[in-house]
Amino acid sequence: MYHDPSLLSYLALAYRWFQVDITPMADSTPDDRDTRIEFSIGTKYSGPLDGIFEKARGLAFDPYRGLLFVADRENKRVQLFATDNGGSFVSKFDSEVPVALPGKLKGPWGLAIDHERDRIFVTDIDQDRVLVCSLNDLSFLASFGSKGTGDLGFRNPRGIAIDRKHNRVIVADGSNNRLHFASAIDFSFLFTVGLARGGSPVEFRVVTGVAVDHDRDRVVVTDTNNNRVQVLSSVDGSFLFAFGNEGSCPGEFKLPQGVCVDDQGRIIVADINNRRLQAFTHEGHYISSFDCGEEPWHVAFDEHRGLIAYSASHQVHVIGANRWLPNTAFTWRPDRHRYAPERTKQAVVMVTMIRSVHYESTLSLLPNELLFEIFAFL
Repeated sequence: MYHDPSLLSYLALAYRWFQVDITPMADSTPDDRDTRIEFSIGTKYSGPLDGIFEKARGLAFDPYRGLLFVADRENKRVQLFATDNGGSFVSKFDSEVPVALPGKLKGPWGLAIDHERDRIFVTDIDQDRVLVCSLNDLSFLASFGSKGTGDLGFRNPRGIAIDRKHNRVIVADGSNNRLHFASAIDFSFLFTVGLARGGSPVEFRVVTGVAVDHDRDRVVVTDTNNNRVQVLSSVDGSFLFAFGNEGSCPGEFKLPQGVCVDDQGRIIVADINNRRLQAFTHEGHYISSFDCGEEPWHVAFDEHRGLIAYSASHQVHVIGANRWLPNTAFTWRPDRHRYAPERTKQAVVMVTMIRSVHYESTLSLLPNELLFEIFAFL
């Protein structure tokens, strides 16, 4: 059988994704860095240069395009990096937009991607609103919200999430101590959740992070100054349960901020003042901690590559999830194919046709799902 060297190189790259216990090369992993970290972006020095952050905050993976979006708060922009190329800089938006234009970012904080409509949402903590931009060309599309306490009124909005099942945008309305639910179609007001400022169920003391567990119809919220996580129904925002309290023992928090849900339904929380990430079962039972060495602000999960990213000060670090949490496997998702670039779809169709008549080739051994991954690198 003929073996195509170039194809084998792509297979080797794809094979790496399935490994649980790969040690990075010595020259790419400094002695003082946790070997579970795949790569880091940025330096400990602030500035406006590409790939440099001044207070990195919100994170969002675009697994279909192989990108990681980072809210660069003090530089008033969002930067994009390639997850399949060691975190290399790709692009940015809003660093040069005049302040008078409606698309101007002033204090980007939270990020969420709406794949159904090819859009990214950005909460602006300094302008008390949410901006919506195109994923295709990063152009400004719309904004909603203003400073206030009424419908579509925000005070220091922070985390944001997309509830794709119910076509909703959920905003962590920080200083209003509530969650704000709006339509993902036209951004109209739907309802708020947050009975009052306090420590009872569905009460908050500064709500910061929000994530959606789509498999269980739940919303996961970090209730920062109550040092706990609340889990609510994504249908109507009703209370389900809460976990955590103030402290430094496993399962306790000191000002939790960012939160995400991985492919197993595990809840991962950025525990700022304890300088760690903590992982919990979908029922809120403690699993494990990841020592960050500095304050982690936000956390995000890439379900297609099994990566966890967290922002800390002026850097972003990306963990190979399997090196911290077992069974975080790369998973095939048939729905992802519709987001693949047209050239990738055409390449897969072409190879599928070739292998149908040349069944002894190496290509005949590959499923279409893997072909999509291989040709994404071409």
